[in-house]
Amino acid sequence: MATDRGPNPPHDLAKQPWMTSPATLRVMAALAAKGAELRFVGGCVRDALLDLPVKDIDIATPDPPEKTLALLQSAGVRAIPTGIDHGTVTAIADGTRYEITTLRIDVEPQGRRARVAFTDDWEADAARRDFTINALSATADGRVYDPFDGIADLRAGRVRFVGDPQIRIREDVLRLVRFFRFYAYYGRPPPDAPSIAACQALAHLVPGLSGERIWGEVSKLLLADNAASVLVLMKDTGVLGHIVPAAPDIGRLTALVQAEARHGAPDALRRLAAMLPADRIAASALAVRLRLSNEGRDRLVGLAAPDQLPSVATDAKSARRMLYRLGADRFRDLVFLALASKMARDPDGAERDAAAFDRLLAEADRWVPITLPVGGSDVLAAGIAAGPEVGRLLAAVERWWEEGDFTADRKECLGRLAELAAPWAEGPSTSPA
Repeated sequence: MATDRGPNPPHDLAKQPWMTSPATLRVMAALAAKGAELRFVGGCVRDALLDLPVKDIDIATPDPPEKTLALLQSAGVRAIPTGIDHGTVTAIADGTRYEITTLRIDVEPQGRRARVAFTDDWEADAARRDFTINALSATADGRVYDPFDGIADLRAGRVRFVGDPQIRIREDVLRLVRFFRFYAYYGRPPPDAPSIAACQALAHLVPGLSGERIWGEVSKLLLADNAASVLVLMKDTGVLGHIVPAAPDIGRLTALVQAEARHGAPDALRRLAAMLPADRIAASALAVRLRLSNEGRDRLVGLAAPDQLPSVATDAKSARRMLYRLGADRFRDLVFLALASKMARDPDGAERDAAAFDRLLAEADRWVPITLPVGGSDVLAAGIAAGPEVGRLLAAVERWWEEGDFTADRKECLGRLAELAAPWAEGPSTSPA
């Protein structure tokens, strides 16, 4: 029989829609078919207590994962052994994913490579979790178990490790970075002193983490409304320097967060770029360190050290030329970064120029991708032999088309092509203008 010292003190969670949905009831019924006690655990309980939207539903059971799989399959619920060595099975019902994990204790805590043993002790399972606010569990009828006073910490805006902070971090160094991410969303100043002291003492361990694990946490932290102030805390504790080696421009990031709040949704990669110096090599090295995708790397480098930034002097015609070359998404990113730079160095001027930046963003919203109305086959049809001259002629037509604000249609572009191609068809001596 599963053991637990019970609620501390007793708390009740009002029934939530995600708790009583047909899919959830179906999964819970399947798992409880042989009499096991089940609880919702972790983030879904934490966020429900704060009346925040619940994104992920995690369930714990004392049954071993093989039994969990069998119970789900017997009930006709799709089951995937996503992490069976660590006791985790994923159930999918009506399109909703449920992560079901067997109660466990760490035998050899080594981050991702930890060896675990299964148990029926609810409190022992809670004791291996990172923070007190994540060690909560709740039964299907809403009874909340809180062995480490996580509810009091939630109410106080206090993010605190379960047990000794240094021990918990050494078990998995990613918890050090996670502390700041959770503090950004659930914490209020001042931060928990023992936790901060442990993060500062063990900051030197951060380089041993894989880049994708770091970015997984930092990308979420960067989306927080108070990301800038938390990054200052990370800088002061010596943690940020192990993630972003170049001196970060927190002022520009602060301004970008404000600009995004006025004009659009937050974006983690854009916010990261706002902190970086205009150095393509450094930005590329950081992208490699964080194991960004090729697309992410190119975007970060292009935003950190762009060839051109829009400004209040960028008129509508010039904006459209940039939109044609860059696309609406990249152009919009650069407008936000230009606005953030202006706000950081000249807040009053940025306020005066707000309408100009608004117009640039409106141009991006209106932009519809367009294509040059002529192509290589048209150049060949004009009597130009295959070779580098084809590309040069096309580039010349494209420059003319851009300078005319993209108004020329295919017939007009063919006419311009014929003008430029005539000397070449007769035996060129110079490149087309």
